[in-house]
Amino acid sequence: MFSVTPFRLRPMRLEDLDAVMAIEGNSFPTPWPRSGYEHELTRNEHAHYQVLLGPDEQIIGYAGQWLVAGEGHISIMAVDPAWRGHGLGEMLLSALIQQAQEAGAERILLEVRTSNLTAQALYQKYQFKEVDRRPRYYRDTGEDALVMTLELNEAGVGEALRQKREALRARLIAGGKEEE
Repeated sequence: MFSVTPFRLRPMRLEDLDAVMAIEGNSFPTPWPRSGYEHELTRNEHAHYQVLLGPDEQIIGYAGQWLVAGEGHISIMAVDPAWRGHGLGEMLLSALIQQAQEAGAERILLEVRTSNLTAQALYQKYQFKEVDRRPRYYRDTGEDALVMTLELNEAGVGEALRQKREALRARLIAGGKEEE
């Protein structure tokens, strides 16, 4: 599992949900209900959720995906607003990609709000490509979703992802800010 002192990832547990729900409420216009996470953690064999621990082992982010039939489907990624801008969302994304690769996935799929340009830029940095648009996908605002995929078996993708992971590790060790 990906870790860089003082940050590390571990599987999400039910006792993490108070911290997860606090970040959820500060990150999304319509937070997912606690019962949804409880179901994912206890009843969905395809669901894989992780929490990101910061200094003093507090939860400062989380992410999840389903791994089914050779495909990863990223369902959620969030970093506490106080910790954004330090490469931690990238750390979560990199860990999800690595997990999908290790599970033998051929591709990863996700949906992202058309207004979330920061997330789109991160996904594009990791070679996700826009493949579709889902009109009015987000019920809370009626906003469209972009569907993006990463083809893990495409020539050169594995090596490019390894290089990005190493560059991220070096950046996090150096203090987390990306050079401009």
